Formats: sequence, structure tokens, C-alpha cells
Amino acid sequence: MTPAIYEKIHRIWDELSDFEASQSDQAVSLLMKSLCNLANAWNATWGGAVRMDGEHDNDPLQGWRVSAMIQLHPIVPDPDQGPFKEILQLWDRREIDPSFLLPMRSVGTFRTYSFRRELSPEWFESPFYRYHYGSVGTCDAVFIGFPLNQDAESHFGFYSRKTFTDEEVELLSYALRGIKWFHRQRMLSHGLLAAATPLTPTERRVLHLLLTGLPEKQIAEQLERSYHTIHEYVSAVFRKFGVSNRAALMALWLGQSS
Repeated sequence: MTPAIYEKIHRIWDELSDFEASQSDQAVSLLMKSLCNLANAWNATWGGAVRMDGEHDNDPLQGWRVSAMIQLHPIVPDPDQGPFKEILQLWDRREIDPSFLLPMRSVGTFRTYSFRRELSPEWFESPFYRYHYGSVGTCDAVFIGFPLNQDAESHFGFYSRKTFTDEEVELLSYALRGIKWFHRQRMLSHGLLAAATPLTPTERRVLHLLLTGLPEKQIAEQLERSYHTIHEYVSAVFRKFGVSNRAALMALWLGQSS
């Protein structure tokens, strides 16, 4: 990569660090949009993966589930029912496509994997590729996996209408390798790292407002719920993260607590 590209990536890192803890969704949107522009990608996704408890000897996916996913550009006309959601449903049913096995290689380590480099030419003629990727114009995809612990990983995916170049793959890998703190915050924002169970959508909204410092009364007003209801949500968020107050929650968020 050229010095100019390194400088652009470093500026993105600086911009990310300026976001408040409650602005996790805005930050990830900026990151994906910026990297799409640099790598000539038309879309991007983030997924939070967790490994479920239990024996996985007969599971080719080793117990991993994608418990949260967002898209930079949701697929129309059905953004909530599009190809990505259908792919996750197949994943959960263990209807294994060869592309599902790519993230299993060297699981637990930082890694980059892609379709055009690691899947056979025949795969690109398959009904799976044509329906889930070719139909929306995706020629190639690159994924970056970042492990946070042995049971939780943050994965970014980028989708192009052409084959990614070596320089573009290197760019994406470098840009996402140097921000472990950001991967950690993404997982925390969905309750996938420290929480006992994933957060519900309402609990996520309450969490983000807690991190702004708003008192519970104002959170209730913003979400148009009763104070009693919001207090129950706040208690649930604290319970899931194993903390007893807002200060402890913020310390966890800032990496000052294990």
C-alpha cells in the first residue's frame, strides 16, 4: 500500500475514536462506508459470532452462530428478509455450503478470507452463489475475522462487483487489524462479549442511552415508556453485563474492568 492509503486509514481510526460510546452504530457505519470507498466495494456487513456451549464433534461449524448482523446497504425490497438473513438461517440449520467453512479455518486467530481466492470456479456456478450473491451483483467478497476470546469473534465482510485486488485485500485487513478496541465495543453493544445473553433491541437502545449519561427519567421520555418499565430494562442490562450500576457499566465499556 502507498503512504497515502496508510494515512487515509489512520484518519479513519482517528474519526472512530471521536465517537461517544453510545454512538456505536454511527461509528460502524462510517467505518464500513469509508472502507468500501477505499476498496471499491459496493456493500459491507458486520457480524458478531459466538460459540455455543456443548459438544461440537459432529458439527462442521464447531458450535458457532452469528448472533448479530448489520448491513451497510440493506438489500431491497426486503431488507430484513433478504439474502443475508436467508444465509444465516441455512447456517443455523447446518445446511452446509462450502463458503460456510471458510471462517472455520484457523478459527480463534485474526484472519482474512475471500471467495475468489479460496473457493473453486464451480462454486460460482452453483445455485447458492447465483441466488445469494450473483443476483445482487456481488462478484467477490472478502471477510476479516477478529477473535475477542475463544467463544466470540467480530467479522466484517465486504462485497464487490469485481474480483478484489491483492492491494484491496491488504488494505481491508490492515484497517481492521489495528482496532481491537472497536471490535470489542461492537460486541459489547450487542451483549455478545460480556453479557450473559444477547441484548434485545430495546435493551440495546436503553444501553446506548445509559452510556450518554441520561438519567432513567429522560430515557423513559425518549423511548416513550414509563419510568417503571425503563427501570426494569436498566436492571436487565446491568444484570446481563454482571454490573450493579452505571459507573461499572461504563468501566466495562472503556476496558477498565474484565
